[in-house]
Amino acid sequence: MNLEEYFARTGYKGSLEKQDLETLTDIFQHHIRAVPFENLSIHCGEKITLELEHVYNKIVRRKRGGWCMENNQLLGWVLKRLGYDASFLGAYVFNPHQNAYATMMTHLLVKVVIDSKAYIVDGGFGVSYQMWQPMELVSGKDQPQAPGVFRFTEKNAIWYLEKMRRKQYIPNQNFSNSDLLEKKECRKVYMFSLEPRTVEDFCFQCTYLQTSPDSLFTKKSICTLQTTDGFQALIGWTLTETTYNYKENMDLVEFITLEDEEVEKTLKERFNITLDRKLVPMNIKGFYTI
Repeated sequence: MNLEEYFARTGYKGSLEKQDLETLTDIFQHHIRAVPFENLSIHCGEKITLELEHVYNKIVRRKRGGWCMENNQLLGWVLKRLGYDASFLGAYVFNPHQNAYATMMTHLLVKVVIDSKAYIVDGGFGVSYQMWQPMELVSGKDQPQAPGVFRFTEKNAIWYLEKMRRKQYIPNQNFSNSDLLEKKECRKVYMFSLEPRTVEDFCFQCTYLQTSPDSLFTKKSICTLQTTDGFQALIGWTLTETTYNYKENMDLVEFITLEDEEVEKTLKERFNITLDRKLVPMNIKGFYTI
């Protein structure tokens, strides 16, 4: 495991000497545009484990992606090796279908402190809720980014993340009522405390999310990757490409339905992923929004 190999994977060629916000942002953006958020292992008959060396080999050497416990663990390791003051936190994800936050802490994220200011760095959420820049940990402040306006609010030592999106233009009207589309313009994302966490705090959740019939991740095969102007996502057989702010205050959302034989070809061409085992695409309706 070495930093040079990781940076070759993400394409980052900038400074490794400065532990400032500009460098952090650059490293972070290279990660989210090179490493997909994906759960394809579940639908290929592979087990997802959280040992750092396994995560490193999967993402760096096999050029795969991962979910939050993999992406953010690797990112946290990189930042610590570079000398950043980085630590892990745990979040409870908001479920829009139940209109409630999860009761299980399933989301791992990274806190970084620079010059006495704390930032949240989260490279493991994917789709339209993926932040593109580290977010300053301050309550009630709008933080506009390319994907939309993010905001933290704090109440009784619990922090809440929400995102306001733009209007959406969907050329293929067959998808205008798709459950893959986020209907609300303001959406709660997750809540968390500042209690430090370890990767070991997520071992049970890692097993549960890849085995439980109630888990979103067993119901859908998901692969998403941020681009320079939006993101692309393959959920089951549906390929989505979103372009942020393609017109003033409007995002372009394009949908294509793939045939079985197009799925793995699309993973290679769009996401640079080649799978070792046969993928069985999955998309049970009503459980995912972008």
